Parts: sequence; structure tokens; C-alpha cells
Amino acid sequence: MSPKWRDSNRFTLLPEASRFLPAMLGAIHHAQHYVLVELYLMESGKLADQVSEALIKAVKRGVPVCLLLDGFGSMGLASEDRHRLMQAGVQLRFFNPLGFHSLARNLSRDHRKIVVVDGEVAFTGGFGAVDEFLDAWYEIAVQVEGPVVADWEALFRRLWRSRLARPDKAQTRIQALPDQRTSPSYADGARGRVVSARGYRYQAIRYSLHQRIGQARQRLWLCTPYFVPTFRLRRRLMRAAKRGIDVRLLLPGAQHDHPGVRYAGQRFYHAMLKSGVRIYEFKPSFIHAKFVLADEWVSIGSCNFDHWNLHWNLEANQEVDDPRLAQQVCELFERHFAASDEVDAAKWAARPLRQRAKEWLYGLLDALVMRLK
Repeated sequence: MSPKWRDSNRFTLLPEASRFLPAMLGAIHHAQHYVLVELYLMESGKLADQVSEALIKAVKRGVPVCLLLDGFGSMGLASEDRHRLMQAGVQLRFFNPLGFHSLARNLSRDHRKIVVVDGEVAFTGGFGAVDEFLDAWYEIAVQVEGPVVADWEALFRRLWRSRLARPDKAQTRIQALPDQRTSPSYADGARGRVVSARGYRYQAIRYSLHQRIGQARQRLWLCTPYFVPTFRLRRRLMRAAKRGIDVRLLLPGAQHDHPGVRYAGQRFYHAMLKSGVRIYEFKPSFIHAKFVLADEWVSIGSCNFDHWNLHWNLEANQEVDDPRLAQQVCELFERHFAASDEVDAAKWAARPLRQRAKEWLYGLLDALVMRLK
């Protein structure tokens, strides 16, 4: 079933941690009914302490708090930090902890980022509770208000109740989820929908992106930190460029948390540049954001649009049809293009043998890993 579009929503673009972290922590601080948080990455450190403190303070005010973490992405959260959360009354669960079961099951991760407060406001993006988001990685988020918040909350509740979301063994006080509240509507609001993915079994995010690429009339701009696209996505992007669409990719430059992934993706540059796709590599820092602009359609969320994410992970994006938000995202892209190096097709074709060798080596490793599918 196709995800449902909902009207009467408000969407606020929150570029950079200096904007989205205060907004999220502020919403938690003012919570009156419940706080639901779902994250892939949470590691002990300054930001994890800030998040934990906000959640614990909410519990002390009598607000139910549920925290759902990925079993692999939270391995860096120290046992004393987990214990502190549970002792304070935070309901803590872990999605699919690593175990002695199938490799495929261990590879399946919850990569979604969801914060819902009181059923009235939600946040999503590519963020996590790790210190890199404070000063090393560039990220964006979107604040959501309106009927579509209920869909974000439904995603959380469904996974929280699933057999793969397990309480920590030290969790002694197991409480039921609070009743879901009705989200408000805004007469001047915009249209949006939540699109999710559950590995290879359900890829609405991929289908939606492919559809928008085919429908684009003016521009298709995509930012992703891990550019290792499927063959079908590459082909669609190149076809769009050949029919005159302004297709641009905003990708990380030399500052990257996984340089090998960058080299694996660079093996596709030549063909894409040749077809007319423009490629920009971001210079100021590692850009971890995932967002897309196709004419006046925007998608922001957790999905990197690489074949690994699309095959194994739980993902979720906020899609919006709104000229106002599209203009803001357009301006954001343009600022980042100006802070990037555009890859020159002629210079790339003449790149040194050392660079080509890295592309070949990491491309081979990527192909071998994907055989696990």
C-alpha cells in the first residue's frame, strides 16, 4: 500500500546541529505527555549525556519516556550510561542485538531517526547521539507538526512492540506505551507523507525517488554521504541529465568517516559526468546529511540511497510537496555547492593511476560485500 499524503502540516528546516539539537532538546524539555526516541547511533560522550539528561529530567517531571536504540549502533553506549537511564525510569529497548543467528539478521539494522513529543511535534533527519554531530559532521533535520506526526509515531510504536525490540536485561520496570494523542492540523499547512523502508522486502523510499526522478522537469539535486548507488538509480540519474534536467550530486570530499566508501562510489563518476550529471565534493567538513530536491518536492531523513541501506536497513524519510520548503532547501544546496569543489569531467578523465587503483580496489570490496545479499 502506498504511503498516505496528509495535508495541513508545518515543516521547519533545521540545518546544522546548532539549530536542530536545541530544537529537539527544547521540545523534550517542554514535554507534558510522552517522549518517544528512536536512534541508530548513541555512544557515550557529551551529546549522549545531554540527551540522557533531557530524557531523565522528563521522567522526573512524570513524563513517560521510551528510548529505542539499534543493537549495533548503540554498542558504544557504556553500561553505566544504560543503567543510569533505566534507573531513572527511561524505558529502554534495543533493536535486533547481535547474536548467534543468521548473518542476514545481524546485518539488518534500524537506521531510522525519530523523535516524537506529545504526539504534536516530530523530528527526523540523519542525526544520532554521538559527539561527531557537535563539531565534526554536518547534518540537517526537519521539524514536523501536523497530522503526519501520527505516522512517525506509528512507525515507532510498531517497532517498539515487535519481537525484535528487546528490553535490556537489567530493565526491571516494564511499562506500557502511553496512549497516542491526536496531532493538530494547520489551515495554512503543507502536504507531506512519511515513507519508510524495511530492507529488500519493502522499498517505498527507493520507488518514490525513482518516480520523482522520472517526473522531474527542471532539477534533481541529491545529497548523500555514502554514494554507492544501485545500477537502476545511476541509470535514472544519467537519463534525467541527458534529457536536460539539472542533475547535481552533493557528496563528501576528502573529510569522510569511511574513505573506502568514497573511493567505491568514485568509480561511477566518469560515466555520470559524461552523461551531464554535475558532482560537487563538500570541503568544510564531513557532510552526513541525506536530502533530495526534485522541482518542489523535498525528501529528508535517514536513507543514504546507497544499495546497502536499501537492502538491509529500516529507514524513514519525510517527503514534502511545498514551494516554501523547496525554496529553503534550494538555497541550502546552493550554499553548499559554493562551499564545494565541482568535479571537472576532463580532469577526472585524466586522474592518476593511484586514484584509479583505489576505485578499483574498493569497488571490488563493495561488490564482494554485496554478494552477501
